[in-house]
Amino acid sequence: MSFTSIRELVGLAETRGLRICDLMIEVESEQSGLPRAEILAHMHSQFDVMEAAVRKGTSEPVRSRTGLTGGDAFRVHQRAQEETGFLGSRPHRAMAYALAVSEVNAAMGRIVATPTAGSAGILPGVLMSVLDEGRYSRNDVVSALFTAAALGLVIANAASISGAAGGCQAEVGSATAMAAGALVELAGGTPIQVGNAVGLALKNSLGLVCDPVAGLVELPCIVRNGLHAVTALAAADMALAGVPSIIPPDEVISAMNSIGHALPDELRETGIGGLAGTPTGQSLKELIFASNPNAPVVAGTTPCRTEPSVPGVTVGSSGA
Repeated sequence: MSFTSIRELVGLAETRGLRICDLMIEVESEQSGLPRAEILAHMHSQFDVMEAAVRKGTSEPVRSRTGLTGGDAFRVHQRAQEETGFLGSRPHRAMAYALAVSEVNAAMGRIVATPTAGSAGILPGVLMSVLDEGRYSRNDVVSALFTAAALGLVIANAASISGAAGGCQAEVGSATAMAAGALVELAGGTPIQVGNAVGLALKNSLGLVCDPVAGLVELPCIVRNGLHAVTALAAADMALAGVPSIIPPDEVISAMNSIGHALPDELRETGIGGLAGTPTGQSLKELIFASNPNAPVVAGTTPCRTEPSVPGVTVGSSGA
């Protein structure tokens, strides 16, 4: 599929006078042979899955199969309702929603990999938060998913969205960039501003290692989803305010790719280094395997079921 650079994507959108989401739908239709209406209907069904995960994780405490994590989305959402937090309602809600999706994933629930299971909370978190705010219609929010798909496609083609290949920056970083760009276009930003949002968001994740405790997509993956949902909102606001990415987004993506290759194996989804290698991380790993001695868990694999990724985005490795 096309789109190997943000420059190409932005240029095509400007030349043809299209939003990036509409350009992505056209490409998807050309390559799949499906009519626009069917493609939109499929994306609506994907968004329904995202919403269900958000609602489940915020309406009740959801525990992972290991018991290692869970209930944080519910707690954060409860605090958001009190409106006493430092963040304000929208980022607080987005953070709770992102945590919710990630906790549903860890509980072997149904999610959409956007672009991976390990980073699946960020995009639904921010988009559901703005939908619930009432400023944008459901149709508009679903269209923004195509913007995110196009951006994720560029990153996947030009670098990687796999934690095993490029660290958590390739998963959570990519998801943050996709969400930030989608928000900018949703708010009426230009294609250039969308590109700036990608650069701003992704550069803030450079060097982020993939160090899942016990090789599970729980610690620190879930918390990273929550925190980076807030980063996506911030990057979108910066881009909409006219803040540029001084280092062009394509160069940021290239830098991420180089950094990913430079990371040692211990920091690329193996569950060996970083937080996984701390005394507590090792103790938790021993505890998990002692209580489940026959569990077929391999470092870097994911105990979850996922829906197919959004059109145009390849599902990669799922650790983060």
